[in-house]
This record gives sequence, structure tokens and C-alpha cells, in this order.
Amino acid sequence: MRAESSGKFDDWNKGETMKRCLISTVLVLATVSAALGQQGATTAAASREDILKLLAVMHVRDQMKQVMEQVMKQMKAMNHEQIKRRHPEVTDDDIAQIDAAAAQVVKDMPYDGMLDDMIPVYQKHLSKSDVDAMIGFYSSPTGQKILSELPAITAEGMQAMQPRMRKVMDETSDRMEKMAREQAEKKNAKPAADAPK
Repeated sequence: MRAESSGKFDDWNKGETMKRCLISTVLVLATVSAALGQQGATTAAASREDILKLLAVMHVRDQMKQVMEQVMKQMKAMNHEQIKRRHPEVTDDDIAQIDAAAAQVVKDMPYDGMLDDMIPVYQKHLSKSDVDAMIGFYSSPTGQKILSELPAITAEGMQAMQPRMRKVMDETSDRMEKMAREQAEKKNAKPAADAPK
């Protein structure tokens, strides 16, 4: 991207942290919510192999990838609108570069490493009997249907929430800009107040 356009996306970058938190939340809800709903008595601990079998039956890796792709697709439309509204000088080429960067993020996401990170969490909350029961359920036709519909449910839920999310993000960004302006005004006013009388 040209050096002179590097400042165009300052406001857009402010919202990135919020968006990453949202994406992380969606991923966690999409992959773990069913698991955490079944906490049984602590019996034998679930082994790494037990959890890997559960994650495989639940197609968690594929689910994570599909959810991430759907979320990025939803965010793409919202980002385009927000960037163009706040920065009318942004060109279609600039937008295309942002889209390419976002697509690369999804492509490079370390899904296998993320699954490894989740194993101890599952082991902490689920016993071997919990995991065995869940494997039984998610191996059933009903369990597989839930898993196959989860990405669509998540994507449609994100689309339904998009207007509300856009409003909150815009209000938050406006509030942050106002606070920054007020802080700058205070700093600029302070030297004048400290001047000798």
C-alpha cells in the first residue's frame, strides 16, 4: 500500500481488537458450547486421545474453519461500508488489499495448534465418561445434524446481529475519538493556564 495511505485506516484499526474478540467468542461458542453443557461427576480423567476422538467426531477443525470464513465474510461487508463512510478517499484497490489481507488471515489460521490449545480445557471440564457420552451423542444422526447446521446457524446469527454490532462499533469508535479530542484539548490548554500572569 502507498505510504501516503497508511493513515487512512486508523479508525478501522481501532475496531480490529473488538472484532478479534468477537471472532474469538464466536469460535469458542461454536466449538465448545455443547461440550461445556455436560459437566458430570468427576470420575476418570479424559485422556488426550479421548479428547482428540471427541474433536474428530465433532468435526471441530472443519467447524472452526467454516465459522471463521463465515464471520470474515460478514465482517467484510460491514468493514467496506464503515471504511468508505469514514474515509471516502479510500480506493477500490485499497479495499481489495484489505480483503486480501483478511483472506490470508483465514488461510494462515493455525487450526491444528488451536485444537491442541483446547485439549487441556476439555480435560479440565470433562471426565472420561462425559467425553464418552458426548462421542456417543455426536456420532448419532442427531448429533451429526447439529454439527452440520452449526456453521449456518452461527453465520445467520451473525448476520442478524450485524446492524446492532455496527451501531455499537460506530458508537464506540465515536466515543473513543471524542475522548482523544478532549484529551488533546486539555493538553493544549494546560500550557496556556500555566503561563505567568
